[in-house]
Amino acid sequence: MTRIAVIADPHFHDVTYRAGSPRAPSAATRSLADTVASTRVFNESYPALPALLDDIVARGIELVILVGDLTDDGQHATMAAATALLQDYSDRHGLRFLATPGNHDLYAIHGRHQSKRFLDPDGSHVLVTSDPAAEVEDSTALILSPEMYCGGYDAAIPAMAELGFFRRPWHLHWESPFGQDDALATRSFEIRSADGGTVRRMIDSSYLAEPIAGLWVLSIDANVFEPRDGNGDPTLERSYIDSTDAGWNAMPRHKPFVLAWMRDVAARAKALGKTLLAFSHYPVLDPLNGTTADEARLLGDTSFVRRAPTAATAEAAAATGIRIHFSGHLHINDTARVANGDNWLINIAVPSMVGFPPAYKIATIADGHLAIETVVLAEVPGFDLAFDLYKAEAKRTGEHDGGIASTTSHGAFLSTHLAEMVRRRYLPKEWPADLAALVPQLTLADLDRLAGVAAPLAPDDVTPEATSAEALPFFDLVVDWYRLRKGRHVALDFVAPERLEAYRKLAAHYRAGDWAATSVQARIASFLAILESYLASLPSRDFSIDLANGVVEERPVSA
Repeated sequence: MTRIAVIADPHFHDVTYRAGSPRAPSAATRSLADTVASTRVFNESYPALPALLDDIVARGIELVILVGDLTDDGQHATMAAATALLQDYSDRHGLRFLATPGNHDLYAIHGRHQSKRFLDPDGSHVLVTSDPAAEVEDSTALILSPEMYCGGYDAAIPAMAELGFFRRPWHLHWESPFGQDDALATRSFEIRSADGGTVRRMIDSSYLAEPIAGLWVLSIDANVFEPRDGNGDPTLERSYIDSTDAGWNAMPRHKPFVLAWMRDVAARAKALGKTLLAFSHYPVLDPLNGTTADEARLLGDTSFVRRAPTAATAEAAAATGIRIHFSGHLHINDTARVANGDNWLINIAVPSMVGFPPAYKIATIADGHLAIETVVLAEVPGFDLAFDLYKAEAKRTGEHDGGIASTTSHGAFLSTHLAEMVRRRYLPKEWPADLAALVPQLTLADLDRLAGVAAPLAPDDVTPEATSAEALPFFDLVVDWYRLRKGRHVALDFVAPERLEAYRKLAAHYRAGDWAATSVQARIASFLAILESYLASLPSRDFSIDLANGVVEERPVSA
């Protein structure tokens, strides 16, 4: 039996960093304003990663797969602190790591500037940046530090050398798409702009390692930094298309050699009787399990929609013969499967400790099966390390923190952070303005009343009823919708059963209606239909995959 921990997106930020200036804050504490505007939290990553590693050590697991975004934003100082932390766990506890780079760990060949706002005790903030052209704006001071620079492949991959990117004595086998030589100089390829006029030499850091006899672990570098049309300065960030949204959709066109190598690895693994597990930072299958198209029709071009692999991408990945793939990037907990005859592929999306829900996966290989366990870490010692500064910031700005600095656990903190993200990011930036405007006004009683109105209504026709003031707010339903989208079965720990029952009844009421597609009722019905699909497809927290045929069997939830 072989047990492996799979973790995603630690986004480690070193709150003890000092910028080397007398004006620097005593700690590198990111602002609450930046935190609630982001899909991840920052300061809380500092205690969260050690808590995660401590849990892995306590379970007696030694092999850890890290599916990208080890660091906050690849800053030199942050990378050094993060890798030193992992090395400490290797030295003290024997942990061995195999990683892939995420879009936050590096940028193209030459890297890019980073600028961050760090809080002072009075709630004001100082801008610390590697960019000489940065402006102080509303910060009280600007500190220029080259340690804030995010490196490119030439800097970041050597910094993560102990995480599988180069051959190590404990590897029983190691190779890359370019052969046995692990030198970065031999692991490069040409990438062209869309018009073919600009060609750059880029590194691919994919590798195959055999950490345990009989187990092959395939790390796929799915970052694609496509040059923009026009022969721009190759050292500038704007000269490339960021890989954040493209993900796997850019792989067949720009890295076909990686897919060919994957096909060869899968064939050799089968012939040699090796168990093959693959991972990359980005999902290879639609991580929302089929609701992405529905979301696009309802909300338009959301970040989830932009980042979802297309059917063609999934088909190309499945054709390589890899069968099990772990991914991160989207900070969600879900499992997707595609099958065409004997050809099948399963993508296991691993959540992050700095986004809801805080969890990781344990993979156990035994008797031809791969058992997957989801471990939730809602308790993190020191998760509230920034709360005093958050309160000072809120007092200075006069903006309410949404209850974040009053939460009593890491899990509750991230759940509340998600609610603030809905309020400050998703509704204003990703929802149609007319529908978003109704969310803070209505309650479930209002929604139920609208479902009984046969005439199609426009947003301006909808008004709340005073008698529904005691009912659950529509906003809370939207937050729970996002909790279920991101957490699936783990979200049930954070959503009361009576709420779920109310949502099911409301969805059934809307399902019985028939309105014009542009009406408010039809759009709410679509929203609730997606919610129903989340509830209908909740996988078990623990499940087992038959490695011979890809059949997934649910197992009882672990204690």
